[in-house]
Amino acid sequence: MLLVALAIWVGLGVLLLDRGDAALPISNLYCQLSPTEITQTSTLHQAALKGDAAAAQQYQALVRQHSQQLNQCRSQNWPRAQAVWLRLYPCDALDGVVEELLDRVVARGYNEVYLEVFYNGQVLLPSAQNPTVWPSVIRTPGHETVDLLARTIASGHERGLKVDAWMFTLNFGYTYSQRPGADQVLARNGSGDSSITARPPEADGPQANADETFVDPYSLQAKQDYVTLLQSILQRRPDGVLFDYIRYPKGTGSASVASRVQDLWIFGAAAQQALFDRALNPKGAALIQQYLSQGYVSASSLDGLDALYPDQTPLWQGLNPSDSDSSAGSWQIELWRLSVAHAIQGVLDFLNLAVAPVEQLGIKAGAVFFPDGNQTVGAQGFDSRLQPWDRFPSTIEWHPMSYATCPDSSCIVAQIQRVMKQAPAGTDVQPVLAGLWGKTLNGHPPLEQQMQAVRQAFPQLQSVSHFAFSWQEPEFDRNRKFCKLQ
Repeated sequence: MLLVALAIWVGLGVLLLDRGDAALPISNLYCQLSPTEITQTSTLHQAALKGDAAAAQQYQALVRQHSQQLNQCRSQNWPRAQAVWLRLYPCDALDGVVEELLDRVVARGYNEVYLEVFYNGQVLLPSAQNPTVWPSVIRTPGHETVDLLARTIASGHERGLKVDAWMFTLNFGYTYSQRPGADQVLARNGSGDSSITARPPEADGPQANADETFVDPYSLQAKQDYVTLLQSILQRRPDGVLFDYIRYPKGTGSASVASRVQDLWIFGAAAQQALFDRALNPKGAALIQQYLSQGYVSASSLDGLDALYPDQTPLWQGLNPSDSDSSAGSWQIELWRLSVAHAIQGVLDFLNLAVAPVEQLGIKAGAVFFPDGNQTVGAQGFDSRLQPWDRFPSTIEWHPMSYATCPDSSCIVAQIQRVMKQAPAGTDVQPVLAGLWGKTLNGHPPLEQQMQAVRQAFPQLQSVSHFAFSWQEPEFDRNRKFCKLQ
């Protein structure tokens, strides 16, 4: 039934194109196929699926031809790499659906796909070959050996597409939180809340997104589980791996700013122990413990520590004792700096852990981030995500999600400019744009307009991606998403 629905949708799409609809603007500048080429490809593909051998041969020849055309066009036009973000569904396991999907990707001028392989607590691995703690995307009996990741990589390569694995990182998904012992692995704030249970003080009810379940980056169990997942993905040899959610939760209301130690996600058992271990003497460790438990430093607590350790000055990593006087306020400032640095270092260490096995295979790694995720707020506050992208390795790709909305795309250019200014020389910056070809969507200008603005401001950039393919073909995405795999 799905293939019939898709065939009907293709026909409708062609009718729209034939009357000049802006749903798929045809432009050599962006290497998109003409309506005639799209119709021919789909018609031959449908006939081949019905057993027409001659049509199958013609279809394969056309796939090769379009691959060559795309490669030549992209080599002659900006940007050299034009990528799209893509999620698969169980019904994509049906015969011909992945091929139909990738034909549509090629038709829109994309020569690279960022394929979501780990999201919302599930993995794009066959259930019969899934050594991870997460369930597979396809869980329908009779389809245990279907490997959509491997199939998509192979089909993508046949069409001249690079296929990169796009993975959530510190967001392990709600299913992970339901595992025995998961309470010890989740990130926690000073109120003892996880990202599932946290809500801003002014909220009347729960505010958390259950799909966003963040783990403590210092947790050894979280690291082991993630490495097992990553190794399974790498066995399929994607062309690259992009790591997303390299941050802490984004709070709402007052919780969107971290200005107290209680706001930081460093109260998990592993994160706390790692923070205590940063102390360089017993007095330093005791002061850190008091600060975490109280949220502040008082003169009386300092007097108590002086009595216990009369011959010591509190010491910990990164502290220069000569920069601090002995007042409670001064120590509280130093401990706040230590706590923020500790939270940030956990994110960076987890990213480096993930990047290492990718680079060891000679595969390119990348990081996805918000350009404003690392901002300071006020005198001593920080964006609650604490996303330290300015300290990400400069040897990996940087993918700033430039999703600002304004009529003339100037705000998008400003977001990218902020990244370009902070990126070390030689960093491969590849902006992510949100929107549709030919029309404005939720304040996002048409992709053509955004692309022109980015090209004018940053002609040196060689790769731009678009979020997301589901936005560009919502009906096609809906048919695939809600189809029932039998």
